[in-house]
Amino acid sequence: MSAVAPDELTEWVVELACTLGIAPDDVPIGRVLDLARDVAHGVVRAGAPLSAFVVGVAIGRGLDGDEAWRRATALLEARATAGRHPSA
Repeated sequence: MSAVAPDELTEWVVELACTLGIAPDDVPIGRVLDLARDVAHGVVRAGAPLSAFVVGVAIGRGLDGDEAWRRATALLEARATAGRHPSA
């Protein structure tokens, strides 16, 4: 289940998106927060923002958004299945 974005976060994302020339509706806040949470808890905390950035770059370079999120989620699940636990 996707995280719900607080009003302040939504306001920030709208302002940032507009500043960068993209539609605020093109920013999947819940998906980004879910990915960040899962990476922070399942891989390493510092990987959360970097993972969101990498997925964004992939989408920006033409990978379908749903496919990018699917691949990132599949990688997280594969790591968990292989017993690769978060770094201390």
